[in-house]
Amino acid sequence: MTVLVASDLDRTLIYSTAALGLAMPDPVAPRLLCVEVHESKPLSYMTETAAGLLAELTADPSVVFVPTTTRTRKQYQRIRFPGRPAPYAICANGGQLLVDGVPDRDWRRQVAARLAEECAPLEEVHQHLLAVADPAWLRKARLAEDLFAYLVVERDLVPDEWLKSLTAWAEARGWTVSLQGRKIYAVPRPLTKSAAMREVARRTGATTTLAAGDSLLDADLLLAADAGWRPGHGELADAAWTAPSVTALATAGVLAGEEIVRAFAQEAARLGRLDA
Repeated sequence: MTVLVASDLDRTLIYSTAALGLAMPDPVAPRLLCVEVHESKPLSYMTETAAGLLAELTADPSVVFVPTTTRTRKQYQRIRFPGRPAPYAICANGGQLLVDGVPDRDWRRQVAARLAEECAPLEEVHQHLLAVADPAWLRKARLAEDLFAYLVVERDLVPDEWLKSLTAWAEARGWTVSLQGRKIYAVPRPLTKSAAMREVARRTGATTTLAAGDSLLDADLLLAADAGWRPGHGELADAAWTAPSVTALATAGVLAGEEIVRAFAQEAARLGRLDA
């Protein structure tokens, strides 16, 4: 049997310095491995234990590890995971499917056709974001892969009512809004990680899918998997969101990432024993 493991990255599998959540005394803090460098500076980490578990997991020929992220392809390719390189990766929230690091053109055409049919154009949403964002808290406005838009903001200064108003405006046009750290994402509703995961499962013949994620943009991925895990932090935890097939972890921060990789490994091993 083939087990597909689709994991969100930021604040699920890997963690920036601000997201590490090292609440324990310094002498007992976990050893960390840097897995991403940006502009010559370390940016994202896993615990060394999580890195070792991931290397063991990807060495199993019955497991297909699929990094699954809202990051653009360029942002994703800064990451250097331990273990065997992932043959597939899902970027731009499902808008880009990478096969051995190369974008799959057929998949991108399918995505573009569906977005054109089902939701308002990206330019309309982008212009609205620029018009309603307050310069007092807006730091950057970006387009990602010509698929969705996001703002980098001073989170503490963004009014909750503004975010609710933007969410309602976007939903009426077939878009969703998600707050992740200092970024506010506006993403077309049909643009999902789950659709890309199903495509990879079809191509690989995976009989079981496992997934993990922390944000509202990961909910569809978790629901589509046979089993899923979410950490004790993030949008889903804040909303107390769960589902029958999803394990809600109490652990938060980088140690949650370690617990998620361990859960992936244990479940893949259990399924392998059942198949033997």
